[in-house]
Amino acid sequence: MMQQQTDTLTHTMDTAATQQPAAHHELTPAEVLSWLPRTATPAQMDSAIRANIKPCKITWSQCPDTLHLPGWPAGKSYKKFSLPQYYKESFFAKDSLFHPELRGGRLGVAGTPVPYTIANDDFFVSILLGGFVLIMVAFTQSKGFFMRQVKKFFYTNHSDNTTVIPETSSEIRFQVALMIQTCLMLALSFFFYTRTRIGETFMIETYQVIAIYVAVIMAYFLVKTALSWVVNWTFFGSKENLQIQKSNLFVAATEGVVLFPVVMLQTFFEMPVYFTLFYVGLTIASAKILTLCKQFIIFFSKNSLSFQIILYFCALEIVPLLMLWGGLTIINGYLKINF
Repeated sequence: MMQQQTDTLTHTMDTAATQQPAAHHELTPAEVLSWLPRTATPAQMDSAIRANIKPCKITWSQCPDTLHLPGWPAGKSYKKFSLPQYYKESFFAKDSLFHPELRGGRLGVAGTPVPYTIANDDFFVSILLGGFVLIMVAFTQSKGFFMRQVKKFFYTNHSDNTTVIPETSSEIRFQVALMIQTCLMLALSFFFYTRTRIGETFMIETYQVIAIYVAVIMAYFLVKTALSWVVNWTFFGSKENLQIQKSNLFVAATEGVVLFPVVMLQTFFEMPVYFTLFYVGLTIASAKILTLCKQFIIFFSKNSLSFQIILYFCALEIVPLLMLWGGLTIINGYLKINF
């Protein structure tokens, strides 16, 4: 049956080919399909078209384009290299809608970007969690030392009028680590103040801004320690000098522990900044008062010139603190973007 149908189709195509006129005529697919019976399959139709219609070379017209405004010269071909760029590119040449291969804009309307917060920054959150772990480890390993320091901070030895508390190397290392944390807490507190009063328009990243604050505060502690060492070595004995340096290290380390809770609350719960600044100011003032009391106990408790404690305290504590504040303010002036 199939062989009979194929023979019939071949006979029909041969008959139609013999009936074609002698003149050259371009066949169309419709004409070829009209020769086939109604029962021809799509494969047979395709074979018939391939057999009778051969692709030929396309020859484009070389006639000049006359589709231009009357009275205006004919347009120029974009293939000429001497033409300016605006002849070759239209206003919408770089539009993504004319280039499907390029990624277009976002769909819909862009929302308000989420503002930067330290709570969403994995780097600073890791540092804060590391500080919490450091405080817990330091308190666990040196709990007895801290309790002795607190109990005997205002104690005066009647034999030599000094407070002698032995310290191990591990206790000193923990105090130094806590002092570095104090620098970080003060830097973050000043960053909160800067973000509220000045804004976040800095020329560098937030990491770099806070790192500069930490470096400046660490330099403040180092300069203050060196200046105190020179002055105490000049006017007092080496034993009293060592005692006041240990006392200053303990006070600075404790200051970072006290500042840690309010920095955590400000970071994760966004408390009012003015409450945070008040707490930080109260902590710094308390540390300075404790330092003043310790200096009086060590240096001026049996000295007839006890009034000189005011000059000593202002020169070694108040003036460096004011210089630190002024230095950080000047640095903010250089880092912020002035519109």
